[in-house]
Amino acid sequence: MTPVRQSPDATLTKRQLNRALLARQMLLERETIAPLAAIERLVGMQAQVPRPPFTGLWTRLRDFEREDLLRLLREKKAVRATAFRGTIHLMSTKDFLAMRPVLSEMLERGASSIAAKRMGSVDVATLHEAGRAFFSETPGPFDSFREHLESRFPKRDVRAMAYTVRMGVPLVMLPADAADAAWGFSSNADFSLAERWLGAKFPAKPMSLEALMLRYLAAFGPATPGDAQTWSGLRGLREVFERLRHKLVTFRDERKRELFDLPDAPRPDEDVPAPTRFLPEFDNALLAHDDRTRIVADEHRKAVFTTNLQVAGTFLVDGVVAGTWKAIRKSKSATLTLKPLVSLAKKNAAALAKEGDALLEFLEPDASTREVR
Repeated sequence: MTPVRQSPDATLTKRQLNRALLARQMLLERETIAPLAAIERLVGMQAQVPRPPFTGLWTRLRDFEREDLLRLLREKKAVRATAFRGTIHLMSTKDFLAMRPVLSEMLERGASSIAAKRMGSVDVATLHEAGRAFFSETPGPFDSFREHLESRFPKRDVRAMAYTVRMGVPLVMLPADAADAAWGFSSNADFSLAERWLGAKFPAKPMSLEALMLRYLAAFGPATPGDAQTWSGLRGLREVFERLRHKLVTFRDERKRELFDLPDAPRPDEDVPAPTRFLPEFDNALLAHDDRTRIVADEHRKAVFTTNLQVAGTFLVDGVVAGTWKAIRKSKSATLTLKPLVSLAKKNAAALAKEGDALLEFLEPDASTREVR
C-alpha cells in the first residue's frame, strides 16, 4: 500500500481520516510484526478486563496466538497497569517505565477530583506511602489492601482511599499461573509496586510530552490537540503541539479544524478497501479522539459507549462501526451474537460470518460447537 501525500493544509475528508486511522491501527491488513512491537505501535491497549488486548492483537496480526501475549506478561516484557485516562492499559514494560512518570500529575489530579471529598482529612501523601509500603512488601489483591486501609483509617471511605493509591502509586497487576486464568489474570489479581516486580527503576529523565505526542500521532493521527487530550487525559497539549509544529504537517478536517500529523505517516487514499474486522471491548481505535466520527457515526455512539462506562465489542464494515458483538459460552457450546446497527449487504454479512467464526475459534478453541448468529 503506497501512502498518498496530501498538500499541507489540505482538507481531509472523514473517509480519508478513517483510512489513515485504519492503516496505523493495523486494520487495513493483518501484519506480521511481533506482538510486543504491535503493542508499542499502538501505544498500549486499554485493558479494563484481561481479554480485550488478546482479541485486539488477533484482529491485527497474522498467526497471533494467545500464548504469544501470555509469554510476554510472564517474562515481564509487557505489563497491565493504570495509565492513560486513568484506565488500565496493557503496555510494553519499556513504554510503561518511560511514560508512567509523564502521566503522574494527571492521575493524581484525577483521583483528587473524584475521591478527595469522600476521604475527608486523610492526607494523600500518607496514603501513597501506605500503598508503597503494602505493595512493596508482598504482592496482594486490592481486597486485602482495602482491609489494611480500614484498619489504619477507620470510619473513612476505604474505596476512595484505595482508588487514590491506585492512581497515585505506580503499580502493576501480576499475571496468574496458566492453569488459573485463561486470559492471563485472575478476577482478583495481585498488585505489586512496579519497580519491585519489574526489577527496574523509572528513568531519572522521563519521556517528554513532545515525544509522547509524536507517538500518539504515529498511532492515531492526523489529530487535534483536543483529540490527544481525550486519548491521554493530559491537559494543555495545545502548547506542546505548537512547539512541535516545525516537525509536523497540518491539514483541515471537514469542520475546518486544524489537524497535526507526522510528515511521512500513512494517509491512504479514501478508496483503499477496508476488510471486515472485529474490535474488542474498550479498543483505543474508538477512544483516541474527541471527534470519533471517523470510525463511529454519531447516531451509533449510545450503542457503543454505554452509560455505565462500558465500551462494546464492535465490528467494522468498510472501516466504520456497523454493529456490536458478544461471545457467550454455555457448557461446550460457544455463540457469537452480532447486533448490526446498519443494514448489511449479503457480501458483508457473509464476510462477517466467516471472520466471526475465526474469532470464535480463537476465543473458545475447546468448544464442541460454535455458532455465529
